[in-house]
Amino acid sequence: MLNISNNQLYKTVDLKSFKSGKNIFSKEYYKALNKFLLIFAFIGLIALFLPWTQNISGKGLVTTLALGQRPQAIQSQIPGRIEQWFVREGDFVKKGDTIAIVSTARKVSKEELAPAIALVKSWGLKVFLGISIEAEEHQYSGDDDLRTSDFQNMLDNPNINAIWCARGGYGTVRIIDYLDYTKFINHPKWIIGYSDVTVLHSHIHQFGIETLHAQMPVSIETKSASTIKSIKKVLFGEDYSIEIFPDDNNIQGIASGQLIGGNLSILYSLCGSPSAINTQGKILFIEDLDEYLYHIDRMLQNLLRNDYFEGLEGLIVGGMTQMHDNDIPFGKNAAEMILDICSGYDFPITFNFPAGHLEDNQALILGRKADLMVNKNGVILSFKE
Repeated sequence: MLNISNNQLYKTVDLKSFKSGKNIFSKEYYKALNKFLLIFAFIGLIALFLPWTQNISGKGLVTTLALGQRPQAIQSQIPGRIEQWFVREGDFVKKGDTIAIVSTARKVSKEELAPAIALVKSWGLKVFLGISIEAEEHQYSGDDDLRTSDFQNMLDNPNINAIWCARGGYGTVRIIDYLDYTKFINHPKWIIGYSDVTVLHSHIHQFGIETLHAQMPVSIETKSASTIKSIKKVLFGEDYSIEIFPDDNNIQGIASGQLIGGNLSILYSLCGSPSAINTQGKILFIEDLDEYLYHIDRMLQNLLRNDYFEGLEGLIVGGMTQMHDNDIPFGKNAAEMILDICSGYDFPITFNFPAGHLEDNQALILGRKADLMVNKNGVILSFKE
């Protein structure tokens, strides 16, 4: 074997005389081996065309973009896993950062923004006005292309730390599908506003990124001190919760889940679109302004038919402001309609929450996990870090 001896064993011993030798040198053995190799090669060829993670194509929304939602590998001598992230992407601003003010809907003047600009500067932040400010096309702050370009620039600009929508009205839905969110997803920043801005809140929620439902610059000087304080707290990453007195219509209970929602009319209009929200296991917030009572019922019925209340953890009802009725009364107010719609479900509901088209319009962190407690003593909404 090692060529140490000149005596060659295979020349003096007939290996075929042994049973093992017969098996090895038989034609049947080679046939069996060839058959095995052929079958193995055939199976391997088929396996190459089977679907697997590298060749399956599909369509859908990416929902694990935030740090806490995607697997993170760490090098450590002690094995373990990350239970909680204490730093989030795009979580807060600091003094010296820049807030952009743009309008995605109705036109607005610099004069109307003066109080908000002064407020932001008093917080030690810089202000950058987009080209949509003072632009005009009928009721819009410039045409769709201008508003789209303005908002896109703010999304992509790394020197902009937050985007504050100047006012509501109508028009955000006309630009939502023309925006490219690639850079924003990689480097999130606060999107701030309410009412018509619910379009942005709902659409961005699909990416797993938090947004801020809060008062907009126009008319901020007419709002409560708690309204302004709430925006500052969230922007600068301070601990934040809201406590209010009980309401006679409240349904008591405890809920926990991501807070989502916004303006009822906008949520209703987004049903069936790529911007529609999934309410499963979440806490839904709704508010509205200047609607007829029958239309409130129509919108609630549509949410019901779209399973918005199935699997819901809790419901927060903000301002249902300046509701109208017909000459022939509808017969129920907004709270009564909501209680009727939700009568078949078992989740807590709180009414007259200080958010929406109200003087006291406190900030809500949409997309963040929150705890809702509704009891006879009051209501507490606290946001988890």
